[in-house]
Amino acid sequence: MSVVLVLTVVVAAGWILWRPAAGGEAKPELGEVVALEPVQLNLSGGRFLRIGIALQLAEGAEEVEGSRALDALISAASGRQLAEINSPDGREALQSEIRRDVLERYEEAVLDVYLTEFVTQ
Repeated sequence: MSVVLVLTVVVAAGWILWRPAAGGEAKPELGEVVALEPVQLNLSGGRFLRIGIALQLAEGAEEVEGSRALDALISAASGRQLAEINSPDGREALQSEIRRDVLERYEEAVLDVYLTEFVTQ
């Protein structure tokens, strides 16, 4: 399980570092990565999801307060079916939704969102 988690973080970080900039625009410089405490959420059918995220800040961004990111995380993941998020495609779709929602809430201060923990029961 931890190998999958580490691999997910490495792939996400690699994608951010080596993706081409759109339209010749300068790529924002990466700042620090801020890990938020994992949360345990109820899935439908009496199942649970323990999920953690880290926020990739832009260089020079002020320290962000994590409540907006946790709100986006809880809104996106709560009440889902275990089968819906337990597959690699389902987990990727959930991560994309969380990333989109978090980036909207923090505008240019946060450049990306990484999953740091993803455990279902």
